[in-house]
This record gives sequence, C-alpha cells and structure tokens, in this order.
Amino acid sequence: MGILYDDDVVIIRQSEKEGDPSVITVNCPDKTGLGCDLCRIILFFGLSIVRGDVSTDGKWCYLVFWVVGKSTTRWGLLKKRLVEACPSCSSASGLSYYRAESQPPRPPDVFLLKLSCHDRKGLLHDVTSVLCELELAIKKVKVSTTPDGSVIDLFFITDTRELLHTNKRKEDTCDHLKAVMGNTMLSCEIEMVGPEITACSAECSFLPAAITENILPLEIPDELPSSLTSTSVSVNMDNSLSPGHTLVQIVCQDHKGLLYDIMRTLKDYNIQISYGRFSTNRGRACDIDLFLTQTDGKKIVDPSKQKALSSRLEMELVRPLRVATVSRGPDTELLVANPVELSGKGRPLVFHDITLSLKMLHTCIFSAEIRRRMIGDREFEVYRVLLDEGEGLAVPRSKIEEQVWKMLMGWKQ
Repeated sequence: MGILYDDDVVIIRQSEKEGDPSVITVNCPDKTGLGCDLCRIILFFGLSIVRGDVSTDGKWCYLVFWVVGKSTTRWGLLKKRLVEACPSCSSASGLSYYRAESQPPRPPDVFLLKLSCHDRKGLLHDVTSVLCELELAIKKVKVSTTPDGSVIDLFFITDTRELLHTNKRKEDTCDHLKAVMGNTMLSCEIEMVGPEITACSAECSFLPAAITENILPLEIPDELPSSLTSTSVSVNMDNSLSPGHTLVQIVCQDHKGLLYDIMRTLKDYNIQISYGRFSTNRGRACDIDLFLTQTDGKKIVDPSKQKALSSRLEMELVRPLRVATVSRGPDTELLVANPVELSGKGRPLVFHDITLSLKMLHTCIFSAEIRRRMIGDREFEVYRVLLDEGEGLAVPRSKIEEQVWKMLMGWKQ
C-alpha cells in the first residue's frame, strides 16, 4: 500500500443535483470501532446515511457512505473531522488491524458556560444550536428560571477544536451567542472546571425507581406505544453461508442514526465487520447484511453470544432512545434517555432535537438537566426537562412524546 495523504484518506464528492446523495469515501488502516466513530461524526453534522459499503482485510479498510442532508453542511470541516478519526497510515505496517488503542486519548477539558438572560420562547434551542455550530459538545446542563423571568443557564461543555482555553475562542463563543440572543443576553462567562464535574457517580442517581423501570428497561417490554417504537425489526444470524464469517441480516425501519446504532452496538461487543452493505428504499425500509467475526477472527458460534448480540441489536433498533412524560408535582416533566457507548461517548444532537421539538410545539422550558446514570451494567444519558405549562399553554402529553420521538428519529412531523 502506497503512502496516503489526508486528501486521499477521505474523499467527499458532493451531489450535483438537489436531492441526490453525496458520496463519502474513507480509505485507511482499520481499528476496532472505526465505523462507529465515523457514523457518529456524520450524524453530528446532521447527515443521513442512505446507503453504505464496508470492507476490510483485517488491516486496511475501505468504506463508502452515500449521505443526504442540509444545504448548509460544512463539507470541509466534516472531512477534517473524519480524517482525525482515522488511524495514521503508518499504524497498519506489520500490525494486526483489530486491536485496542495502545494509549487511550486524554479526556477533553471541561468548561462551564454560564449564561444569564431574559426568558423567551425557543431560547434554549437557539443557544443549543449555536453551541452545536461551534462544535461545543454539551456534557451536562442545568437551566433554571428565576421568579423575575430571567434565566440562568449552566452548560458544561467540551471543545472539539480544543481552543476554548484561549481568550479568542471564549470571546468568539460569547459573540456568536450575543448575535442570536440579542438584548435578551445579560452576561456570558466561560471558565475551565474539573472533568469530574460530569462524571457519573452515586450522586447521579436522581431518578425515582418507578421512572427507571418504565423508560429505561434493559429488555424490550411486552407492550409499548407504537408511536414510540420503530416497528418491524428482524435480526437473523447464519453461520452456513460463509466459511469464515457469521452473517447477520437485519431488516428494519430507517431512522436517524440507524447505522450508528448498529455500529456502536458491535463496537461495545467487540465484534468486527469484515464486509457489510446497507441500503434504504423510499418506503423507509432498510436492508443490512454484515459478515462478522469475533476478536479472535472466528465466527460467533456460541448460542448464548448469538442470542445476546441479536437481542441487543433488536433492542437498539426498536428503541434507540426512550421518551416519556411524567408528573412532577402539578407539572409535566419530559424524560429522554439514550445509551452511552462503552468509550463514554453519548449520542449527538439529542438535546438539540429535544429543544427544537418543544420550540415547534410553542412549549416553554422551565428547567432542564442532563445527567448520566448506570442502569444495570449500562450507562445512560438522561435528559430531564420540566415544562412551563402556564394558563393556555398546555400541550397534550401524548403529542409532546410523539413529536419529540419523531424529531429524534428523523421522521416527518
């Protein structure tokens, strides 16, 4: 394999006709979980994968994604982030492709963004949109409304660009927020805090047990509202069609981040894809064929391992996120939860989509929190949003759940 430069590692061919997919090609050394990392970045940039091909020889990989999305996509920045996720070409020389990273990456610095402002409808979504645009990832948030109508927002964030420690990046962030918030912004402060502030500990156990059992089941409940699930999921495993691989065939309904949900599940189970093909049709039906091996290069023949992987894939495709509304005293609280990767990464844009849904419903937010909580042996990111249901402002709970779910799944409202 010759020398590859950054321009060759990731090639993006933008569509020439509106509505046609753009094509992203990745050609680089492989590593366990690379497909998950790439799909997560594509999801963060607001793109949907409508077709995909993945292949590897155990050392080098070749991936092609056909994507559709916004006309405002920053293709140059997307390419840069994808290149950064790929191993260097020198790492493939004489080494087995599938391996854990020899040195885990250093945890990113955590910063506290403190905003004080006058309240208005859609304010929290507008702030969240600015942070996403600036590649500032929200790790934890605490939003509260004071009796005089002002709002204090505390965002614990990390910077993808790793520049938030500089005065220029801080000033630029506050300037962008000011441009969107206008005169409603009273103050903007950014300071570095310790990473332990976002760590999940015993103090994160802030959910009542009844709520945990209802919206965070580790198995698929017998009865679920059809409006809050993805229907018709089929996962089949076959060891007879390939001499060296387990074939997993999945048929399901498409949703935003579908390929990411599959890839993160395989990454958590330390399963490698030797070859895979993914496609969707206009009716939102997806067909996925994956030829898999374990870390030892062998098929998945243990029935218990087959059942565990099959059940987890089905669970993640039926309910990649959990959405519910509950009573909190006289008020309504919206709860949304999504699994966290074993690597510690959460699902992109969840808070962005929650706040956008509520803005579209003309529903105000009184307070909001993001925390992480261990349920069984899995970690979840849990969003608690207390809704402001003033006189004449109440929206039926079923409508709130359905609208938020559809937004998170990328389905038409």
